[in-house]
Amino acid sequence: MPRKASKSKSRARKPATKKATKKTKAKSRSRSKKPKKKVVKKKAKKRVSKVAKGRLAKAQVFKGRKVKTVGGLHKKDITRNKHGRYVSKKASSRGKKNAWMAAVKRARRSLKVKGFCAVGGKSRAG
Repeated sequence: MPRKASKSKSRARKPATKKATKKTKAKSRSRSKKPKKKVVKKKAKKRVSKVAKGRLAKAQVFKGRKVKTVGGLHKKDITRNKHGRYVSKKASSRGKKNAWMAAVKRARRSLKVKGFCAVGGKSRAG
């Protein structure tokens, strides 16, 4: 069946209007750009520690390379023992005043023992 034309008002579309847009500036494509200035940072001086750490700490303080140890010992607090190790003066003097060691010294002298001898054993020498 043929289609009947409707008598109702047909909706007419409005013609599309172009919106005004901002014209952007075309970027220049020239290769010659001004070189950027490089900011030179000042190098901070490396701060060397005055505190000696580690196994040779007391030796470093005693020789004057460092000021003090981690424990707070200064050069005036350090001495060398009979084996040549760097030790605390305070602890060294406290060890020398030990009553037991003084008694052993006297006993060795009276027994005329020289060199190594085990102390505290059941033998006469001990």
